[in-house]
Amino acid sequence: MQASDCGIRQVTLDIDDVDRFLEILRSLGERTRTHIIIFNSEMMAGKKHVLSALSHAIRADTEERRISNRLEMEALLYASGSRQCINGMKFGIHTGTNRSYLCLCPWNDLAWSELSKISTPCSDDWDTISSKKAGILMDLFEITPAEVEAAGGIQRIRDLVLERVALLDAYR
Repeated sequence: MQASDCGIRQVTLDIDDVDRFLEILRSLGERTRTHIIIFNSEMMAGKKHVLSALSHAIRADTEERRISNRLEMEALLYASGSRQCINGMKFGIHTGTNRSYLCLCPWNDLAWSELSKISTPCSDDWDTISSKKAGILMDLFEITPAEVEAAGGIQRIRDLVLERVALLDAYR
């Protein structure tokens, strides 16, 4: 499997009980033989960040060098650029309204049909990084103002985040 085999949709989800919701996802994933990975869009530097995390996680899975025991958590670890599950979990779902990238790896029509009953499609532009979001990403990924300046300015924040994702392989 490759990241290109995955389907990615922008959705909103309302979650009352995270553990119960995760159990629903696990059960559906097992039934449909797909991995269901949900990224918190508020902490992601757009779709390229999602694709990078998926690519790295799938490669680690294929090469049998995962840090975690599930592909879903591995993808969240790469998204966070951290080896710590507690950090990876922050990039997933939370109680309340979630603006999320919902990923099916590989794509599965039945799984999507079921998930579309509990999610709402969203067509907002999540690839544009506002100055507020740039500040959030700088905090999350410990990117200094000096790094931003050296990289060519705030418009390069996505590249700096993607660098942190890729560097996780070096920290293994």
